[in-house]
Amino acid sequence: MSQIWDREEKEALAQADAPRCNSAMTGSPSSTASEPAAANPTAYERAVAVGAGPLTIDEVVAVARGNASVTIPEAAWERVAASRAIIDGLADDVEPHYGVSTGFGALATRHIPVEMRAQLQRSLVRSHAAGSGPEVEREVVRATMLLRLATLATGRTGVRPEIARTYAAMLNAGITPVVHEYGSLGCSGDLAPLAHCALAAMGEGPVRLPDGTLTDAATALAEHGIPAVVLAEKEGLALINGTDGMLGMLCLAIADLRTLLRTADIATAMSVEGLLGTDHVFAADLHALRPQPGQSLSAANIRKVMADSPIRNSHDTDDCPRVQDAYSLRCAPQVTGAARDTVDHAARVAGWELAAAIDNPVVTLDGRVESNGNFHGAPVAHVLDFLAIIAADVASMSERRTDRFLDKARNNGLPPFLADDPGVDSGHMIAQYTQAAIVSELKRLAAPASVDSIPSSAMQEDHVSMGWSAARKLRRSVDGLTRVLAIEVLTAARGIELRVPLQPAPATGAVLATLREAGWQGPGPDRFLAPEIEYAVRLVASSAVLRAVEAVTGPLA
Repeated sequence: MSQIWDREEKEALAQADAPRCNSAMTGSPSSTASEPAAANPTAYERAVAVGAGPLTIDEVVAVARGNASVTIPEAAWERVAASRAIIDGLADDVEPHYGVSTGFGALATRHIPVEMRAQLQRSLVRSHAAGSGPEVEREVVRATMLLRLATLATGRTGVRPEIARTYAAMLNAGITPVVHEYGSLGCSGDLAPLAHCALAAMGEGPVRLPDGTLTDAATALAEHGIPAVVLAEKEGLALINGTDGMLGMLCLAIADLRTLLRTADIATAMSVEGLLGTDHVFAADLHALRPQPGQSLSAANIRKVMADSPIRNSHDTDDCPRVQDAYSLRCAPQVTGAARDTVDHAARVAGWELAAAIDNPVVTLDGRVESNGNFHGAPVAHVLDFLAIIAADVASMSERRTDRFLDKARNNGLPPFLADDPGVDSGHMIAQYTQAAIVSELKRLAAPASVDSIPSSAMQEDHVSMGWSAARKLRRSVDGLTRVLAIEVLTAARGIELRVPLQPAPATGAVLATLREAGWQGPGPDRFLAPEIEYAVRLVASSAVLRAVEAVTGPLA
């Protein structure tokens, strides 16, 4: 944890954290096209305390996606008031103080007279609210506002308590500022997205109500009894300097990927089973020879899902001609396991960032007001790019397993393309095309954004992180991985059912039953395939596939 939090607060947080979180992951993978439905919106039955200590990834997801409310403890209000007193003490100082009595960025050398400082803050927010393009998803905006509020509650920004109070009230009322796709370079933080949020708190600009209705901020605030803020010295700057947008999207992606990688293990097990592969390669002692932690976890999951499979047992004989399965089957734990370890690294980085207080200038613990570079998004941007890489790799292997089901020369006795009447019917031929198209897109999205930099602000900001861009493309990557895994699950289910009269493993059978309940009709003559794919996508995205398996196996790792 950061030194921001004192020992008593750390101890209180440790005591409160376990009952507060009921699930390691909530929600479904996110799409730039539509807002995902929360898989477990009631995971937090009480409000998330902002300012009691660093937020957790689960708490961010609960507020952003599950609409959990927020509270601010008394100790946080005391910190906020104390730091504001320091800023007020500098207001009449003849020495220039960045953001208090000066302009911003390349204009930091200009001294601003007292009577113009409120206008300075308003002008800063209005001019920086310069986003363009499609609206950003509601959950992303809520995560962004929550994380800015968390920094305000540390008492390191120098804002008045009413600023934090307004952000908390907007979150609890479900008022979501309209933020646009383009505008952030990830340094000095997510300026444009955060400025759109600050603009709404000022009672300006468009917002959306909880039901999605578009209205103006002044009307929405008035209807909920929330006073629009009038910014004082430094407050506009404090509301726009931070990595909150990219960090919020990182937290959401970590939550999604944790479920998707377990689902990838399920899909692998179904494919190995349906293709008459062997589970011997997933033995614990083999994976202990290479002590990569994620690899062993993935192998253990596959063993659980394949346990007690009559299909597998049918060819577990001395005369079985199979010597080795293809890499996409045999090496799945190595790939998915490496992805797990990368997600764990990203979660560590996110945890450090969640414990941070990012602003410029910042009020230090001993009362100094100092400029700094902590708003630079490189630490977050790098792991966002790492996660796009592993999403592409896991999806690529999934597509290869699907393709094996469709090739008569490699699918061990199943009809070509799993078609009912090959030649008349095409079966899942084009479902694999869809996978291939998505995987190709994921490979392009895996190109890192964080290695790019376009100087801005008259060369004052001459190296930027592009972390927001890395986060935006990662959301598309997570959505693409969801769809690729869903098509593999659907294809494997069809292949398994074509193995009748042999029966699948109990866990695999639970997935087949879940697909049937969603409307999947099973093998048969060609029919409109897109709706069936969407059934599977929804089941994967909502964690329904994972829950069905875990009802049989117990929790997967």
